[in-house]
Amino acid sequence: MEKQLSHFDPKTSRAKMVNVGHKSETVRKATTRCIMHISQELTDILNQGTLEKGDAFTVAKTAGILAAKQTGQLIPMCHPLSVNVVDIEIALIVPENKIQIQTVVETTAKTGVEMEAIVAASIAASTIYDMCKAVDKKIIISKLGLLEKTGGKSGRFYNDEMEWDRL
Repeated sequence: MEKQLSHFDPKTSRAKMVNVGHKSETVRKATTRCIMHISQELTDILNQGTLEKGDAFTVAKTAGILAAKQTGQLIPMCHPLSVNVVDIEIALIVPENKIQIQTVVETTAKTGVEMEAIVAASIAASTIYDMCKAVDKKIIISKLGLLEKTGGKSGRFYNDEMEWDRL
């Protein structure tokens, strides 16, 4: 059976917002991951805590949390959701000149929080780029995607391609 895109009206060929009014509220959780590739110079600066603009990771976490809460205003077909929690972990992987970002967003709602988690990770990464671009303009933000989601009618989804050892 072919899956239908829920944000696409096959009759009119136009985008549409999905009606979630009939769905039950359940606890829903999404985890996303993102990798940033950075220079040795930036790795050293971040490791030593000597970035001129300050603590990039704390600012990025704050920006990611704020962004997750605004997703319904940023992505046209997303429903505005009240989130129960947004947790963002950012790790500097010194030997590999990488930054790992993981976001977890949870809500009790009629629709999932995958987009809130993806927006949180992308804005956290973008904030790090903004704070570090004076040192390294070649930063690459890559491998942003959903690791896991739980809740709702479809239950659990797990994407093993987003495991750290595969990124």
